[in-house]
Amino acid sequence: MYAVIRSGGKQYRVSEGDVLRVEKLPAEVGETVELNEVLMVGEGGNVQVGQPQVDGAGVQAEVLEQGRNRKVEVTKFKRRKGYRRHHGHRQPYTKVKITGVRAG
Repeated sequence: MYAVIRSGGKQYRVSEGDVLRVEKLPAEVGETVELNEVLMVGEGGNVQVGQPQVDGAGVQAEVLEQGRNRKVEVTKFKRRKGYRRHHGHRQPYTKVKITGVRAG
């Protein structure tokens, strides 16, 4: 069984046992979280599509890690003007393992 979920403004196709990085979730390492924004659930030829979400569906996930992605560096430069700007950004993420998919 698989599901399409929305987390952090992005959509992911997940099934039990998958490990993925999502935008930071407010949970500690080892906790179980419930991802309730399920847009679609399918198994073989049986597919349920939500409008916009599937009622009663859910995905359980275990938090494996809280971290930050590698640095994205941003540089602005204008020639002959003495204008240089440089800064970096590290986006936080949560690494989760899908432990169960429940259809609605």
